[in-house]
Amino acid sequence: MQAQQHILLIEDDEVDVMTVRRSLRDLGVEYPLDQVSDGEAGLAFLRDPAKPRPGLILLDLNMPRMNGIEFLAVLKQDPLLKRIPVVVLTTSQEETDRMASFDQNVSGYMLKPVDYPQFVRTMQVIRDYWSTSEGAPN
Repeated sequence: MQAQQHILLIEDDEVDVMTVRRSLRDLGVEYPLDQVSDGEAGLAFLRDPAKPRPGLILLDLNMPRMNGIEFLAVLKQDPLLKRIPVVVLTTSQEETDRMASFDQNVSGYMLKPVDYPQFVRTMQVIRDYWSTSEGAPN
């Protein structure tokens, strides 16, 4: 992921949003982070030509209006958006959610740890992978 690229966080829980922001700051991540609260807002953000195209989407599954699985179904059908890597960051340990996410070609499925130091380690794994990964062509 290039240093100029943004991260789009699609998350409705403000505590989780603050935890993601804090963990990225604690890890020294300098990628700009944009945040929306559900899948519909995520699609609107991604389709707005005035908004930056993210290099990574962090996606919660359990959200109002349009949940993460519904978001993925639409995103992965859009030829302009389908190659943006998506990492699901969720509390759901349901096998059906995990399988539905991978059926939509997510790049990863990470459980949100309750313990902050473990949450930071999870975010560090995401940061380390995406900072060294060669992204898909646009």
